[in-house]
Amino acid sequence: MQDLPRIGVAKVSPVTVIALMNHTIEQLEGNVVKLTVAVPADEFETAIDAAFRKLSFEVKIDGFRPGKAPRRILEARFGPEVAREQALKDGLPEYYADAVVASDLDTIAPPQIEITAGEETGDLEFNAVVEVRPVVHVTGYDTLRVELDYAPVDDAAIDAQIDAMRERFVDLEASDDPLVDGDYAEIDITGSVDGEPVDTLTASDYLYEVGSETVTPSLDETLRGEKPGAILEFTDTLPERFGEQAGTEVSFKLIVKDAKHKVLPELTDTWVSEVTEFETIDALRRDADMRLSVVRKLQAQMALRDRVLEELAGLVPVEPPEPLIGQEMDRRLRDLMQRLEADGMSIPQYLMATGQEQEAFLEGLRSGAANAVLADLGLRAVVDQEAIEASDEELEAEIDRLAQRLGDKPAKVRRDLDRRGVLGAVRSDIARGKALEFLVDNATVVDSEGNALDLKLPEVIATDEPIQSEEESQE
Repeated sequence: MQDLPRIGVAKVSPVTVIALMNHTIEQLEGNVVKLTVAVPADEFETAIDAAFRKLSFEVKIDGFRPGKAPRRILEARFGPEVAREQALKDGLPEYYADAVVASDLDTIAPPQIEITAGEETGDLEFNAVVEVRPVVHVTGYDTLRVELDYAPVDDAAIDAQIDAMRERFVDLEASDDPLVDGDYAEIDITGSVDGEPVDTLTASDYLYEVGSETVTPSLDETLRGEKPGAILEFTDTLPERFGEQAGTEVSFKLIVKDAKHKVLPELTDTWVSEVTEFETIDALRRDADMRLSVVRKLQAQMALRDRVLEELAGLVPVEPPEPLIGQEMDRRLRDLMQRLEADGMSIPQYLMATGQEQEAFLEGLRSGAANAVLADLGLRAVVDQEAIEASDEELEAEIDRLAQRLGDKPAKVRRDLDRRGVLGAVRSDIARGKALEFLVDNATVVDSEGNALDLKLPEVIATDEPIQSEEESQE
């Protein structure tokens, strides 16, 4: 038995045995099939000739230049079995791949190959036992009910957005009141390790926002309730964001030289007209309401797609195949590593920063991959059951998008896809995307109280002074 690379094409027909030229398929238990391939001796002879040509370049024969020694000389010198063995090694992957394509199999794992005839002479026959993607039938997908954690925009959210806007025009005013979160303290601070000052933890006239925790949490705790003139000392351990210094115990000394509190501009029609294109507070609030509605509905639409896939995965009546889970885990891990590398972080550093144990991380990765595999099987089922297809126009549009992203001409991208034999996979991706849109369009969407949600976007009026997103306002 030997392994060959995985080759994926389409899907296996559910009948038990299919005769396809010199290939037959036998359905085994589960989603495993046995592909039997017969190669006539005269066809295999071509592979043996190729093996002798390869051998003629690799060995030195007196009187012949490399690659010019005739087969009869090589056969007499090394014996016919050497070339046949090489022909088997080189030819089996190609014969297997041709049989997979001809049989329209969608394999998901490397095959187990067993040569049953022709290893020494005559016709070549071999069996390939391989796992294929299961073809499933799902019910209930056209009546999905999806619950979203969604709330309409209220006055508090609008107030927060406008206050975030006012923060951009804040003034700092000297104060003798005790420091509270949001106030600024002008300090001289010195951090020392074993009595030696640390340059990166020492500063003069440093304006620090109380509650920001941008140095250490103990600094904020120490400053709260203090007034100008206070001389303070404390010890703290540096947090993870200090990199190699994280975990170091540092002794701090500081003097509060001054204190300032923020003064937001008064919210009036006059101020609004001066800093925005709106004339009144009411107009600004209406714009904030509309923009927040757009943000929340866009977020809800994204969440809806994820929830629909979760619900669809629950309708798939099979266990996710292990090879597909492994492939999806690998893909997700590679994506995470690329994102982390862009930020100069490794997987161990990420786990430490997020407080995850490796075992729990891998368990979560596997769970997410398994659900993604089931969702994909469900989408493929919907494509078949709803007869969803990708049109030629949709295929060309996708090729245009790929070309734009790659910086190539569409014709070149199409040739590359065709040469690699993946145009069908691109069509399949488009069809599954259309299946997801079908599910989203037909799903019943409700909030946590069971009320129907309308996630259609309102018309947005552009302004020169855009309102911040809810996330930005909380930074």
